[in-house]
Amino acid sequence: MRRSAGAALTVIAVALGLLTPDALAAGPLAGATRIGAAPASQQIPLVLPLKVNGAGLQRFATAVSTPGSSQYGQYESIANLATRFGVSPANRARVLRYLRSAGATGVKIDVTGLFADATMSVSVAQKLFGTGLANFRIGRAASFIAPTAVARIPDALHGAVAGVVGLDTRPLFDQSQTESSAKAQWPHVAAAKVAPTTLSNESAVAHSAVSGYLPRSGTPSGCTAAQLEPGFTPNQYLTAYNYAPLQAAGITGQGERVALIEIDGFRYSDVRAFAACFALATPAINGFGVGLSHPLAPGGETTLDLEVLDAAAPHLKGVDVYETDSSASDVLQALTAPLRSGSKPDVISASLGACELITLNAVGSAGINTAENSLAIAGASGISILAASGDAGSSACVGRGGQPLPALAVSFPASSPLVTGVGGTNVTLNSANQITAQDVWNDAPVSVAAAGGGVSQLFHRPSYQDGFVTRNRRIVPDVSMLADPLPGYDIYCTAKGECINNGNSNPWIPFGGTSAASPLLAGGIALVDESLRLHHRQDVGLANPLLYQIDHSPEAASVFSDVVTGDNDLGASLGGKLLGCCTAGVGFDYASGLGSVNLAALSFVASTIVPKIVAVSLSVPGQEPVQRGHLTAKVSCSGRCLLAAYAAVAVARAKSFEVFSDVALLKQKGRKTLQLKFSSRQLRQLRGALSRREKITATVFGVILDPGGNIERATRGTKLRIKR
Repeated sequence: MRRSAGAALTVIAVALGLLTPDALAAGPLAGATRIGAAPASQQIPLVLPLKVNGAGLQRFATAVSTPGSSQYGQYESIANLATRFGVSPANRARVLRYLRSAGATGVKIDVTGLFADATMSVSVAQKLFGTGLANFRIGRAASFIAPTAVARIPDALHGAVAGVVGLDTRPLFDQSQTESSAKAQWPHVAAAKVAPTTLSNESAVAHSAVSGYLPRSGTPSGCTAAQLEPGFTPNQYLTAYNYAPLQAAGITGQGERVALIEIDGFRYSDVRAFAACFALATPAINGFGVGLSHPLAPGGETTLDLEVLDAAAPHLKGVDVYETDSSASDVLQALTAPLRSGSKPDVISASLGACELITLNAVGSAGINTAENSLAIAGASGISILAASGDAGSSACVGRGGQPLPALAVSFPASSPLVTGVGGTNVTLNSANQITAQDVWNDAPVSVAAAGGGVSQLFHRPSYQDGFVTRNRRIVPDVSMLADPLPGYDIYCTAKGECINNGNSNPWIPFGGTSAASPLLAGGIALVDESLRLHHRQDVGLANPLLYQIDHSPEAASVFSDVVTGDNDLGASLGGKLLGCCTAGVGFDYASGLGSVNLAALSFVASTIVPKIVAVSLSVPGQEPVQRGHLTAKVSCSGRCLLAAYAAVAVARAKSFEVFSDVALLKQKGRKTLQLKFSSRQLRQLRGALSRREKITATVFGVILDPGGNIERATRGTKLRIKR
């Protein structure tokens, strides 16, 4: 029998899932057995959240992301945001000095200015934070280090450091995945009729049938090997969600960059094989490790994400894959890793998550606040962040054997108000691959897998959900896309164990999970950003305020397809007692959010709402650049902008080169005089050419940049002859 991995985002409990609801409530070491002292010389990486202006940062991120705000679209660079809202220079110096003097290594302040990184031995950590560190084990899981008392911040760091993350080394995530039989007979199975349990006037559940079905509907295309599998092919889901019109118009991701945060690896050859089957281009894929000494082994999760993203946006400028270990400190660093690279992404998709209470136990309130501030910096700089809502239904905390615990919970980071949480559905297509029906993904009672969604216990209702939600809590998901592994997405995967194993030798395999839905929509947002740029408009940035405003507009029916059937209550697989959340209904609901997205319609409506990029102009005065050591350019903006200038310098007998100015922020309409400084080597080259009476020309350009340093608009080049 062929087996395929479904529920591609799997979250585990503390200590590899050996929790009970009572143990979860009892605290982070519930059920753990102490097995001895931690080795004094063992090195542990730590993250120290810093005292910053997080409230101001989050207010700014909301303002620049909200249509109608006077600051809408006025994104700032990460460097500017770190200066405005991050740790003060005095506290920065104090933290670095103290940690280094205490014997920590690798000490640095993150580029966001939100936390410090440090690695130290167990003995140093015990001394600094006033707690013993011991080895523990729960059940048969691997041993881990954890504090034996509440950690205390050293007196020397009071007022500068808010907490410490990483003293507990248990993994937040597991790479294991729920598996489902994609080729077996799996008819609709009616659950026992159970009276619905009312959670609130918005969430009642009467679960009746699994959402998965065989065979695949619609009309597939691609190579024969892929079509022989039961999963949907790219032409089907791209047509179903109306990506096809944008792609037909040449909007395929050019100039856009997407980052993926992952907990397993990939083979580039798998992505190429997938692309060849469906006649797709393959963007450059760059791998980065977070807390790793070597790349992770290939797995189905990252392979799925990359191939779905490639189908959605095959001509992306680049895809950056951030592979992270599953410790709390590494996961925190992974959230900001895309902001640290020299290539800032336009969109980030995270296919990982842990139930909120487990996350809180692992990182503490200071860690949660730092994660939120990291997400705020991304949004304030114009980055869209999406996260899978999870595959454990409305019961996101997972227990023994990877099975969800019978308690309501949602998954972080999808539950963050600064993230677009992407839930899951299954769809029925007609022969033209248009959606004729869609249900919330829920395969109970046949399988313990369903789309994540419900009520956050960590976050209050964000302002964009006002009018949609009566409770003062954040509700997730925001939108939903295809996730059910039956029939799922056809992918090409040679990862041993998950894809190729004793029961299967065919690399073509159907996969599913909300972690497929998230990169699918992430690719879609990249297409919207590209279209907006071509219309001289800003990027989407944090998408939620825009999405919810559209749903309150006359264009709502064109952009969102309401999901009105199904639920994500896994009670039918957890002893038969329903948990009481959540069911789909007319309009916004706790199981599917606003519904699924018509991408071409979203792109069009966004182009009428998202602010325009301001105009830029350039003047180049007469000058003596070699004598002064720099070129001079005067760049003007018609409104607030990040401006700069660059010049292409051509020398008759030598290789031409480019020279750049610093970036300047104009807070309103105005002009800035910029210097494009030559390096010492360039000056020597220019002086030599002048002494030989060779022709030297410089073509100068004025530009407006996005917060990541990408050119949004540029003037025509102004040519200048350099004579002295």
